[in-house]
Amino acid sequence: MVANLAERAPGPSAQANPEPSPLETGVPSFATVYKSYFHFVWSSARGLGVSPGAIEDVVQEVFMTIHARLHTVQQPDSLRSWIYGVVRRTVSGYRRSRAAKTADAEVFFVEDSFESSSLTPFQHIEQNDDMQLLFQLLSSLDDAKREVFVLAELEEMTVPEIAEMLEIPLNTAYSRLRTARQLFEQAFARHSAREKRGTP
Repeated sequence: MVANLAERAPGPSAQANPEPSPLETGVPSFATVYKSYFHFVWSSARGLGVSPGAIEDVVQEVFMTIHARLHTVQQPDSLRSWIYGVVRRTVSGYRRSRAAKTADAEVFFVEDSFESSSLTPFQHIEQNDDMQLLFQLLSSLDDAKREVFVLAELEEMTVPEIAEMLEIPLNTAYSRLRTARQLFEQAFARHSAREKRGTP
């Protein structure tokens, strides 16, 4: 598992010219990053469209990249933004690989079967009807709006933080979030109407 990467990390003598240690740069250790940002990475990847069946592999790939590149972080205060950048690039690669497959495989919300013993805590949570509905409604948003919506509503980031992280103008971030909220509410209203009519 990726969590074991922290234990397998090479010691200072593994390289002739070792990279600066986390203590020297002010960047937390990989073990600390894994523990502190696991939920953020998981929910961000799900919010960006990774299906339940692929989320564990994608998250593992994200943390493998973080483990390999953590020493390159120059600004510890921007670590969250840097991690989100890794998530975006990893998810982008995942989605490109899915693009070659059938349209059914591109559906944001899909049915997956897991052995109960292999479910992660987050997969158990996703079995809850409300959580299922949340991700189903998120699939009605386009990528740009969904990304801002997830960061604002699920990760509780401020719009200025989102604009900086995504490297977009502040007004654009506000506009995307406003539109995303409207579209989300409309999707929820349609869902509620179908429920009242007893239709799927």
